[in-house]
Parts: sequence; C-alpha cells; structure tokens
Amino acid sequence: MAAKLKTGDKVVVLSGKDKGTEGEILSVDPKAGKAVVKGVNIAIRHQKQSQRGQGGRIPQEMPIDLSNLAMIDPEEGGPTRVGFRMEEGRKVRFAKKSGAVIDA
Repeated sequence: MAAKLKTGDKVVVLSGKDKGTEGEILSVDPKAGKAVVKGVNIAIRHQKQSQRGQGGRIPQEMPIDLSNLAMIDPEEGGPTRVGFRMEEGRKVRFAKKSGAVIDA
C-alpha cells in the first residue's frame, strides 16, 4: 500500500495524551505502521554521562501509530484524510476534505 503520510508532512494527533497537538513528521516506519512527530509523545530517557556529552534526563520523541495521525488540510487547516489520483500522468496525493493537491 502506498504511504499516505510522509516525512515532512504537517499532522494533527487524533487520540491519546497529545490529542489535538500539531507537529511535523520526522520519520516514518511503514512496516511497523508508526511515525515520529516533532513535539509529540515525548518520553524522558536517562542518559549516562560519557566523554562525548553530558548525562541526565533527555526528552525524546517516541513513535506514534499512523492511525492516530491525520494530515492538516493545506487550504482549510483542519484534519483531513489523504487520497490518490492521477493528474497529468502522475499519481498525486490530495486532501479529501478540500480536494487540494498536497504534493504536485
């Protein structure tokens, strides 16, 4: 199945502790069905001090399930689903809410 959400997309969280939070996708793991979103699903990781860097409690973004994310519509600004269609012989993604092409 084609990836509906890609790295760099602006998304909103639909459920969970960060519901309603908007962020940018940093990485996607389509096999696991998860994505890492900037500023979402933050966990504190304890880092031991080393010669390279300071130790301590480091906040880190953790993966969130793709089903809990929705693309932000480029025209209306709200959450929307993503579809595919052919335009000028190319397959493009579009927002189902407004019909706007996401990546031309």
